[in-house]
Amino acid sequence: MSCEAITAASMIWLASFGAEAATPAPAAAVQAPASPLVTEPLFADIIGRAGELNGRVQSWKGKPIDAAALARFKADVAELAALDMKAHVVLKERGTDGDLKCILRGISEDLPLKLKAVETAKDAAARDAALTDLGYLLRDNVEVITAPPAPPV
Repeated sequence: MSCEAITAASMIWLASFGAEAATPAPAAAVQAPASPLVTEPLFADIIGRAGELNGRVQSWKGKPIDAAALARFKADVAELAALDMKAHVVLKERGTDGDLKCILRGISEDLPLKLKAVETAKDAAARDAALTDLGYLLRDNVEVITAPPAPPV
């Protein structure tokens, strides 16, 4: 399966959870171990940046966005997209045979598109919808890295 197909399927699946996914589930008695990638500096940096950017996205909903703040945000999103692509390359060079490398590539390619939708929104409602989509992508950026390793198929 190509990276594009895996990315598209993953994004559709993750988006299907909608607002319900944001509601934390009750803590389970036994937690699965987090991905070992979370301890690697590159992946930890991606997690931190995506989480911080998502916080900014959430704070902008329903409010006007200052042009200077948007310019800084745009630069920060470009840096995150570059890090996601770097992580894709790292995993590819390791010979990792998993979906994560493809998902990271897809996120890297989708971040600028989602940001463009925020910038070109015709009104506040459209901007908030674009911010919601961008927020989902940033949340997914964290979750795909922190998710426990899946058993081989």
